[in-house]
Parts: sequence; structure tokens; C-alpha cells
Amino acid sequence: MSVSLNPQAVAYARRLIQDGKLKNDQGHWGQHNPDTNEENTFLKKHEMEEYANWHLGLDKSKGEDTKGRYKFPYGDFKTVHRDGLIAVKERAAQQGYSDIEKAADELLQLLEKESK
Repeated sequence: MSVSLNPQAVAYARRLIQDGKLKNDQGHWGQHNPDTNEENTFLKKHEMEEYANWHLGLDKSKGEDTKGRYKFPYGDFKTVHRDGLIAVKERAAQQGYSDIEKAADELLQLLEKESK
């Protein structure tokens, strides 16, 4: 799988954090990660490009208009979640995507700074 960093999503997440659209939650990302129904509902009202903004990874081997192209979600389509960034960082490290791991770590540090 050829997954690369989605710089557009990094910039979007940074803006959300700076605008205070964040959750410094201590739970498990599985409790906040949007499920398939929530993703489909979002896509009924928004373009695929907006969906892409919520994913730090990009799999260019998948079609541009498919959900499968976008990997490593970090938020719930409203806010950036601390536990989402932690999950991205851990999964990216496990799978060897150091650029995505580094971006998630930088966003996590920004979120923690902004939430104080």
C-alpha cells in the first residue's frame, strides 16, 4: 500500500486546532471515530475533498472519489480529537509511515498547547 502524507489535511487540522475546534479527550478513539453511517451522511452533504481533509493519509492507488483513498482519520467531521491524533501517530509508527507519524505528533503538540 502506497500511503503518503496528505498535506492539505495537515493544514486543515492545524487551522481547526488554532480556531479552538478540538477535543482534548482522554478516551479511546474507537468511541469517537466516525462509523460508516456517519461517513456516508457527511458525504451526502459535502464533497470528497472535504472528506479528505479529515484524513492524514492518502492512498494514491485508490480512486479519487472513493473513501478507501483516505486513511488515518483524526476527527469527527466537526473537531480534532486528541485521541484521534494519538491513534494516527501509533498506527502510522506501526505501519512505517514516519511522515504521517511526525505530522500527527506535531498536531498533537499544537492541540495540547492550544487546549491549556
